[in-house]
Amino acid sequence: MRISPSTKRLIIGILSGLLAVMLLALAVFQWKRQQLLTSALALVKERIERKYPVILTLGPARFVGFKSVEVRGMSLVPRDAPTDTLLQARRLEAGLSVRSLFAGRPVFSDLEIFAARLTARKTATGDNYGFLIKKKAGTAPRDTTKGTNYGLLLNQALETGFDNVPGEVVFRNFYVSYLSPRHTAVLRLPELSIRDGDIAGRLTATIDSVANDLGISGHIEPGDYALTARVFGVGGSVQLPYVPQRFGALVSFDTVLVRLDGKDFEDDDTGGRLTLRGSLAARGFSLYHPKLAANEIEVQRGALDFVATLGRGTLALEKGSRVVVNKIVLNPEIAIWTKPSRAININISSEETSANDFFDSLPTGIFDEVRGTQGTGTLTYHLNANLDMANVDSLRFDSGLRGKNFRLTRFGEEDLNKLNTPFIQTVYNDKGDSVRSFAVGPPNPDFVSYNDVSPYLIHAITTAEDPRFFAHHGFMEKAFVKSAIQDIKERRFARGGSTISMQLVKNVFLTRQKTVARKVQEALMVWLIENTGLASKQRMLEVYLNIIEWGPSKYRWPSGKRGVYGVKDAALFYYGKRPNELNLPESLYLASIIPKPKFARYSFDAYGDLRRSTRYFFRLISDIMVSRGLISQNDRENLPYSLPLNGPARQYMAFAPHPDTTRAVQPSDSTEFEPLNLIDLLNTGAAAPDAGVNSGAPEVAPAKPPK
Repeated sequence: MRISPSTKRLIIGILSGLLAVMLLALAVFQWKRQQLLTSALALVKERIERKYPVILTLGPARFVGFKSVEVRGMSLVPRDAPTDTLLQARRLEAGLSVRSLFAGRPVFSDLEIFAARLTARKTATGDNYGFLIKKKAGTAPRDTTKGTNYGLLLNQALETGFDNVPGEVVFRNFYVSYLSPRHTAVLRLPELSIRDGDIAGRLTATIDSVANDLGISGHIEPGDYALTARVFGVGGSVQLPYVPQRFGALVSFDTVLVRLDGKDFEDDDTGGRLTLRGSLAARGFSLYHPKLAANEIEVQRGALDFVATLGRGTLALEKGSRVVVNKIVLNPEIAIWTKPSRAININISSEETSANDFFDSLPTGIFDEVRGTQGTGTLTYHLNANLDMANVDSLRFDSGLRGKNFRLTRFGEEDLNKLNTPFIQTVYNDKGDSVRSFAVGPPNPDFVSYNDVSPYLIHAITTAEDPRFFAHHGFMEKAFVKSAIQDIKERRFARGGSTISMQLVKNVFLTRQKTVARKVQEALMVWLIENTGLASKQRMLEVYLNIIEWGPSKYRWPSGKRGVYGVKDAALFYYGKRPNELNLPESLYLASIIPKPKFARYSFDAYGDLRRSTRYFFRLISDIMVSRGLISQNDRENLPYSLPLNGPARQYMAFAPHPDTTRAVQPSDSTEFEPLNLIDLLNTGAAAPDAGVNSGAPEVAPAKPPK
């Protein structure tokens, strides 16, 4: 069928008209859509400015697709600081439902922010971001006289953070900076995305000059206050900022997994209490602080499942929390108070752990000398401590390791059994330089057996240094507590509080560094020796007497050896005698200088008489020895307070300056000579112990001095 020219013209006219109508409708639609978009953005601006005291400025907006919107520029400025821009972005793109737009309820999605910059500043007079942490209506003014309410503050921070998490957002080239008089932080994020709650991104963080390249992945549910986030180092480990500046420590990790399962906040008379449940887990964790250990403390795998509560002046790790260190599982309950005074209560118990798992799980950097130790049976640990800084003398401390069917089958890096065999002892000066090496045992002609030492000296030393040496299992809790009290008061390692067992382990196996790690390792090694019967008490004391320092390390003997080490050197150096010939006053003097042998010369005045503090020590120790039946009352009453020096020390002591010029080094009271609390640690009415308690086998008691 042929179409006539007139029909063709009619069809073309109709189609042209329809196209024109469609183009007109499209133009109207686009005009209306643009108008609605402008209105929608104005509504967003109004809502933001009504919620926060800010000025939101949005650049030109247009549709770049049927459902895609582009905004050319954005800035957010605090209303009270119009020149201090908090947030700005070069460009924003988002998806926009056209139906929702025409329905008057615009729904944005898939937000992408390009070249954004968030600049937070804090000065002595204020900041440009504090308005984000809004107080709830009706909240009473914060009262800090009874302590900061950590629960309230953290709850506000969590609600601010979670309530402002966008549903769908991608940051590209996002730059975040924080500036304050004390801290500086810069974050550079090439890309960070949140899609359906899934988080992924990479960033470079420089905080207080500590820089890290990080990767982040995880999931967030803002409505449930739930978060799972994995933070890991890119190309290396992650070093925590702020810690070096605040605590002088270095803390790093390879990967950390943070999980927050939820929160509960309860209003109460104190302003509110927050409970958090979640976990922290780390791989490749490392900690270094010179007061903790000489080397880095490392844990390959560690985790904390926590039930934490925070309130006014209180922070607590509640029952139900769990700590995993490699294969060791601990159940901690810890409470800290900051008001009315600082105080802490600790209760930690471990689950029963096989001996091999226990030793394999010990962190490196603390227990290096026992690494590789193996055994049978199981081990459990407990710690109970309570301290109120307003009453430091009330300190309570109870710590212990318990074995069940425990037996050592292999020693670690250090062979603890060497106490029972001849070995080479190397001694060092305070600078860490080697002074002298000598054999401890019969191969050394200067070695003195236990039975060849004057009983006076044995009893004077054990009474002064460790009154219950022959009865305890290596530790004296009261002595440790009193020592810790003085250390806390003076904020330094003021007193050792060590038993003879602990001093022996320190001298034979460990360094002289005053670190927490050395003390902890020392305690573990003492426990292993004392609770497995590795060495008898007499053998331990015999080794102790033959290795301890007893005089000036610079003194050179005619034979060429340096220093005064061991009981034979001491008896010869001070008195020109053999160790079995020492009388009571000579023994008391040697016992008095063990804590500080380098200050031995200051026990005498310029006239060669014993000074008041040394005479006090003589009276104190001899009175206790009388009460324990170690010496007679006649010995005590006839105790002389002059002490002839017939050995090389006579010339050495002659250089002691006059008392008036030695106050800096001469103690003015008895604290110099009271390392173990003496009287209140003793049952002074009891006889001296006559048997060991560790191995179960009878042990020969030290002989009493002749009457």
